[in-house]
Amino acid sequence: MSRFGSGAANRSQIRAFSKSITKHPPLPSKLSSFHARILALGLANHTLLNSYHKLSESTWNSILVGYYRAGHFAQVLTRYIHLRRQWSIGLDSAAITFACKSCIELNHLQLGRGIHVDAVKFGLNGNGFVGSSLIGFYCKCGSMGDARKVFDEITYPDVVVYTSIITGYAHIGDFRAYEAFGIAVRMQRKGLLPNRVTLVSLLQAASQLDTLKEGRSVHGYAIRRGIGGFDEVFETSLMDMYNKCGAPKIAACIFGNMKKKTIGLWNVMIAGYLRSEQPLEAFRCFCQAMQEKYVPDLITFSNGILSCAHLSYLPEGKSIHGHIIRVGVKLDVVATTSLVDLYSKCYNLIQARTVFDRMEKKDAIFYDVMMNGYLHNYFASEATHIFLEMVQEGIQPNLGSILTVLSATSELKDFRKGKFFHGYVLRYGFDLNVEIANQMIYMYSKFGLIVCARKVFNKIRYRDLVSWTSMMMVYVHHGHADEAIILFRLMQREQVEDDTVSLLTLLQALSQLGCLNLVKEVHCHLYRVNIDSEISLTNSLITTYSKCGKLNMAANLFDHAVKRCPTSWNAMIHAYGMHGKCMEALMVFEQMKSNKVKPDGVTFTSILTACSHSGMVNEGLQVFKSMVEEFSIIPCEEHYGCVVDLLSRAGLLEEAYNLVKSLPSRLGDSTLGTLLAACKLHGNTEMGENIGRRLLDLEPKNSSAFAMVSSLYAEGGKWGEVVRIRAREKGRGLKRTPGWTTLILHIQTLWVLDNPVASALQQAFAEYRARTLQAEEPLYRYVSGSGGLVLSAGELKKLRLKQEEGG
Repeated sequence: MSRFGSGAANRSQIRAFSKSITKHPPLPSKLSSFHARILALGLANHTLLNSYHKLSESTWNSILVGYYRAGHFAQVLTRYIHLRRQWSIGLDSAAITFACKSCIELNHLQLGRGIHVDAVKFGLNGNGFVGSSLIGFYCKCGSMGDARKVFDEITYPDVVVYTSIITGYAHIGDFRAYEAFGIAVRMQRKGLLPNRVTLVSLLQAASQLDTLKEGRSVHGYAIRRGIGGFDEVFETSLMDMYNKCGAPKIAACIFGNMKKKTIGLWNVMIAGYLRSEQPLEAFRCFCQAMQEKYVPDLITFSNGILSCAHLSYLPEGKSIHGHIIRVGVKLDVVATTSLVDLYSKCYNLIQARTVFDRMEKKDAIFYDVMMNGYLHNYFASEATHIFLEMVQEGIQPNLGSILTVLSATSELKDFRKGKFFHGYVLRYGFDLNVEIANQMIYMYSKFGLIVCARKVFNKIRYRDLVSWTSMMMVYVHHGHADEAIILFRLMQREQVEDDTVSLLTLLQALSQLGCLNLVKEVHCHLYRVNIDSEISLTNSLITTYSKCGKLNMAANLFDHAVKRCPTSWNAMIHAYGMHGKCMEALMVFEQMKSNKVKPDGVTFTSILTACSHSGMVNEGLQVFKSMVEEFSIIPCEEHYGCVVDLLSRAGLLEEAYNLVKSLPSRLGDSTLGTLLAACKLHGNTEMGENIGRRLLDLEPKNSSAFAMVSSLYAEGGKWGEVVRIRAREKGRGLKRTPGWTTLILHIQTLWVLDNPVASALQQAFAEYRARTLQAEEPLYRYVSGSGGLVLSAGELKKLRLKQEEGG
């Protein structure tokens, strides 16, 4: 009504028109143009329309069409129901078609099904126009099965009908979109040629499925037929397809050949660069569009801000924000979300929260970005508060919301919050999603709850490779490498193909156990699947072979590696240092420098450790000096710890202690344990006592620190101090971690022999198996395939005593 004025003048105009149509009703033939005037003046429910009892079908169809075109979809449905119930007149295809289209606009599923029933009753379900509308209705409601049944019932489907079903499949967003191409082939076999709309839908299907081959076929067909050469919608869909299918260069080529560009095409190009993780190209494209005086819309601004967010270009992002304010553009939720993302990624969290709070209508994605912003800025607790605020506002969390809040809970290591959010996931059925289940496995791993993580893993119905790898990582991280190996075997039995990450995890497990035979099996497997040249796997094999005592095999792998990265050099230097071959480690270091590979902090940690284990003090100090002066690397606590260990092992305790005292407290405190152990080794009790007192003040909850200080006093004969230290430790409720070792035995062979060792092992193994069934933590672990038996130090002592008593 606002188009026709307001106030008293408008009301008098409506009143006059109402009186005129009541006194002088228009002829039925004029009603199709007359009803538009009624709608314009807000008289859609005028009694005049209800007074025409004998209007023809075509006249009422014209009225319904007029309502639909004016956007009065509810009136279309009201009139349709009124005609259907009050007047026993037949309905033709136009009435059913526009009633069905109104149901699509209003998302009215039940009424739409009722209209479908009417179409069947009147024999119109085989009509092409009615069928197209019903197909569109069912596709919009996500019922592709019903849409396909309607399509199959149409007697003579034309191009419009085929295009409707193809469009439905293209928009469905899953593997069923492949049906769109099958229907297009069937359409051509019937002698029907796809039009521009059909090809646009096929391009959208290719984009959804990430199938470049089919997309290029559609492009080639369009060129042969001369379709869409100068059509903006077609060219936009074509560029979008190439961008989503991982071919941004082809999209850029098409864009560059266009003579007439619009801001929509620029938006597609910028979004394509962002999708292919080329934010710098996206920003350059945005700047070029601005320089060529194209008028940007909100999508352009949003993409420009997102490119700045990915590049951490805060000043440029602020400039775009300022331009938006100057030109008076009202931000929508998409542009505002981009601004929150920009300020969050540029560590300007206060501004991000200000923009967030000013937005009145927030959706789930908007909350997700704010949560990720807090998580990115290490405010995990605030991220969980945002999630709770979103739920309290009645906004349904999406997949991203759940993943983000679980990540935040993992960072907090808050067991109670983790259980709370796990309950929320179960209550609302999110646990069926494999990505969420994988994130919960990671969360429980951070809590140290391996059993809970395994329970989540066991409940996953369709496990993907990430599920298996995540669970293996949990076991490796918490020292249960044997379980990781068993899990890998189960994964192979389930015929899940491994990848680089899963094999790296397996090698870490084998490295912990020292199972050389299984390492060789993995190495052979890499040759069989032709991924032995993967540089990360080569580095892991070098480390694993060196830990298994096969330094020659590690060196052979390093020498014959096709590619090397700094990690490769670090792994080889560390391998030589681990085996006490400091000279070889230094030679590799010199070779590394001659090959123009810049060493990093890990390189110097490995070299300093090698020098420390070999007692090469001068060489180690020279390396430490070159790290600072030649390579400008600032030493961290690990480097200072290596230098202190280097001096301490050589008996230079005074020099080591002076170095510790000269360091800042945050760097020097971590080296006290190393220095205390050296004092105990070299018998310097006086210095050891001073360091011990300082260490206990710094780490009052470290049981190993109490053990070292107590042992130092015991060696000095100060038993009173020993009693005092142990009482202090007991008062704090600290428990010492018992030592353990690993036995790799051919147990079956030993049991056949009649000797005391085999008998004792067999008896102990049976006893431990019975006791472990009742214990929360196993007293032993049996390693499948290698006969590995892991016993605690106390159990080994008992076993040794039994052996001595027996013989």
